[in-house]
Amino acid sequence: MTDTLSTTFDPAQIEARWYAHWEQNGCFRPDRPDAEAFTLVNPPPNVTGSLHIGHALDNTLQDIVVRYERLRGKDALWVVGMDHAGIATQMVVERQLEERQDKRTNYSREEFVQKVWDWKAESGGTITQQLRRLGCSMDWSREQFTMDEHFSKAVTKVFVDLYNDGKIYRDKRLVNWDPKLKTAISDLEVEQQTIPGSFWHFKYPLADGVTLDSGEDYIEVATTRPETMLADMAVAVHPTDERYTSVVGKHVILPITGRRIPIVADEHADPELGSGAVKITPGHDFNDFEVGKRAGFAPGEMLNMLDGDANVTQTADGLVPEEFIGLHRFKRDGEDGAREAVVARLKADGFLIPHIAKTKKGEEVEHDAEPRQIATPFGDRGGVVIEPWLTDQWYVDAEKLAVKPIEAVRSGEVEIVPKTWEKTFFNWMENIQPWCVSRQLWWGHRIPAWYGPKIGEDGGLDRKMHVTLAANTPPGELSISGLSPSDKIAFVAEKEEDALRQAREYYPDHIRVEVGETDVGTPDLVRIHRDEDVLDTWFSSALWPFATLGWPDNTDLLEKHYPNTLLISGFDILFFWDARMLMAGYFNTGQKPWDRLYLHGLVRAADGSKMSKSKGNVVDPLILIDQYGADALRFFMAAMESQGRDIKMDEKRIEGYRNFATKLWNAVRFCQGNGIGASQSIAAPKATLAVNSWIIGEVIETKNALEKALADLRFDAAANTIYHFVWDRFCDWYLELIKPVIHTMKPAPLRATVTFRGNAEKKAEDDLDYQEKLAAAEAHQSNQAEVREVAGWVIDQILVMLHPFMPFVTEELWHAQASKEAPRPYELMLAAWPDPQAELDANAKADIDWLINSISEIRATRSEMNVPPGARLDAVAWANGEQITQRIQRLQSAFSRLARIDFSNVVDVYALEPGHEVTVAMSNAAQVFCPELNVFLNLEGHVDIEAEKARLTKAMEASQKEFGSLDKRLSNPSFVEKAKPEAVEKAKADAAFHASEIDRLRAALARLG
Repeated sequence: MTDTLSTTFDPAQIEARWYAHWEQNGCFRPDRPDAEAFTLVNPPPNVTGSLHIGHALDNTLQDIVVRYERLRGKDALWVVGMDHAGIATQMVVERQLEERQDKRTNYSREEFVQKVWDWKAESGGTITQQLRRLGCSMDWSREQFTMDEHFSKAVTKVFVDLYNDGKIYRDKRLVNWDPKLKTAISDLEVEQQTIPGSFWHFKYPLADGVTLDSGEDYIEVATTRPETMLADMAVAVHPTDERYTSVVGKHVILPITGRRIPIVADEHADPELGSGAVKITPGHDFNDFEVGKRAGFAPGEMLNMLDGDANVTQTADGLVPEEFIGLHRFKRDGEDGAREAVVARLKADGFLIPHIAKTKKGEEVEHDAEPRQIATPFGDRGGVVIEPWLTDQWYVDAEKLAVKPIEAVRSGEVEIVPKTWEKTFFNWMENIQPWCVSRQLWWGHRIPAWYGPKIGEDGGLDRKMHVTLAANTPPGELSISGLSPSDKIAFVAEKEEDALRQAREYYPDHIRVEVGETDVGTPDLVRIHRDEDVLDTWFSSALWPFATLGWPDNTDLLEKHYPNTLLISGFDILFFWDARMLMAGYFNTGQKPWDRLYLHGLVRAADGSKMSKSKGNVVDPLILIDQYGADALRFFMAAMESQGRDIKMDEKRIEGYRNFATKLWNAVRFCQGNGIGASQSIAAPKATLAVNSWIIGEVIETKNALEKALADLRFDAAANTIYHFVWDRFCDWYLELIKPVIHTMKPAPLRATVTFRGNAEKKAEDDLDYQEKLAAAEAHQSNQAEVREVAGWVIDQILVMLHPFMPFVTEELWHAQASKEAPRPYELMLAAWPDPQAELDANAKADIDWLINSISEIRATRSEMNVPPGARLDAVAWANGEQITQRIQRLQSAFSRLARIDFSNVVDVYALEPGHEVTVAMSNAAQVFCPELNVFLNLEGHVDIEAEKARLTKAMEASQKEFGSLDKRLSNPSFVEKAKPEAVEKAKADAAFHASEIDRLRAALARLG
């Protein structure tokens, strides 16, 4: 062995050292060309990101699986890399420019993109160093980046292939528009916040003298966004709502704009909500967009009243009064916007229906609107209210791409774990909407599409151009910047020269075609220009399972490691990433991206609430690593990861798992101090002692349980299996049971033989005594050697099985156990998974398990009776049969030592004559019910029985009172329904505790008679 371990376990001292050693020596990707492949891709974190607690969970689970499969001899590849994070990264660089009173638009696109690359080289990738601190055994030698040249090539190819296959197209639809960033964003980048708002009610006058059956000449509508009425196109009522049956198909005249709009029947309108009539603004509300389509409005006909800055612009019908043009959508920086102006105008014109509220005195008070808490979408990066905005974007036909993934999951070709997520998966995929993949940014994969004007029916450009001469357009040249999307044609190609070739084939021979930065041309010259937008980050990350392996090239790595074996992901990106990987995998490779998908929960605050910076309850995993070590944090994540459930942060548990590592550290120190070192065998040593046979059997059972748990992806079961084996079976019992054996026993001393007359008989007796002592010493030495060999082997198995969960401390102890003369020939992370090559010894298991259970019962009783820990008690045992009496005889030494009792008598109650009564001559005794055995402990001189009864009775009565109060509270429906969920859960937990205490104390009183 090496020098004795330090008396103090210091995680920080070993973690950085071992990680550097592993990485420098290529341990994360050992050369195993002929081994079975195991492949896992890491969800690529943003290049701007820092490790958060969700990353810690996700990557811990992945690392456990990868280390486990590596120990099993597989060619385990864990692909690592970063996402270019279009919006986030561009924002970071733009903020830096702003700090220097500079801005993006002062640079050309190429100059700005180079600044982003410069930032990445200097500051990007912080999270990769943080992942190292967590212990992630990723293949850093092949670290990927979604903007790398080979990856960008793959992204471009996929876009072009999808376009050529009719599965990607340009369309006018609503998007989540961030007016601050001036780009469309994904649903994942939208955060719903509940903020104070208002609910206004307005009159929309019926046209043509029509009235409702009730006599009103208007329809009442209500809204939280009155400014959007400038672009209203319909009023919807439910088809079964009899109040409006007579006016369906009629019209209303919008106040302010005078626009004539129809009344349509649509189930979107809820008769029970408000007046039952809903204003429809298809160009600025996702639900209204669908209603508008059902009502017959084409997206190109839908009115848009806002520009990219969310300021009012003129609608296509020109009906928005000039006084509203240019106003921001609502109040900003203290200045009223369109919302306030619209409400004021409607009120002045008599179209506002006031909200009537009552004071505490019952007096009625008029308000313009009803105050409400409104769920409002905010951009998670821009921090402003998101605007549903009608614009031309590129879309993927997700409905067609979803067909094969749905079939794969339904047939079992792809397994989702837990299976309960399948229902959610199918529901989303079977109702999937077109996927907007274009973003109005400079940083990212630029869309490989070049635009030119469509040719007219006569083959020329003059009829379809509808151009306007720009102020700076040179004479004789035409700008197509004013063309509508329907008047442009896109040439989609992987390379610029291919797009140019397509354009030249499209235009007549007399028209020259060039590529230009602008779209200015002449009647005989067309300059095609590339799309300014970039692709959604999720588009490129959907290719992660195969593009990281070299696709579209047919590489050896792709051949061996695709499809991947497993994907581990948070359930919150099931649709944004996981489902899209399935779509991309089947479309581009014809194969599934991975065999299994494991979806874990979220890490929540201790009270179960979602962590957020605004709440101040975010936990920094790096601080936890500094305090408790990476191993403790990792083990917490694994032990708490129960399929289908979120994890509640519990720092006390993390501290407890650091104590677990410390316990193992001290156990190995104890073994080192008693001559127990590294094993030289993978197979279990031969065992003759029951305790050794038992612990070998425990290793076998632990190994089998671990393998089943990890095969089922039950991380909690796996962690708890190895935890209880190490703490309970090995440290608490095995080491205690072998102490008498490993403590040195001196052999009988050799002596000279001297014969005296008349002492022949004495000499014979002495020789016999000496031979017995010598034989005993030799047997003890043999037992010592066996115990040391078995204990060293068991420690090795523990270190291997625990390594996936706690890699740092196990690697340190692995090498510490070896001698300086014979150091370990390889790192623990490259060792072989346990293969005991032994059978369970049923007799040894029965003996030792019985011993442990019996001692545990006696210890519990001693504790309940307040028996001083050091006191030895006299005891009488009633055994149920000869087998138990023989077992007591075999194990009496260990039984007496660990239970701190001395048996004065052991009675086989099955051997007594019928009718024979057994009595115990003890005035103060406690009865303990052990397996097949009743033990009577003599408490005389150690415990005041009456005082103890009084103490137990008082404690039981207190628990009964508390339980009664809690039970009454939980039986009250008002409490259960109205109290906070965490308060109800605490009450249930407290009630369960007191119920258990009542049972325990009642049993303790019964033992005292």
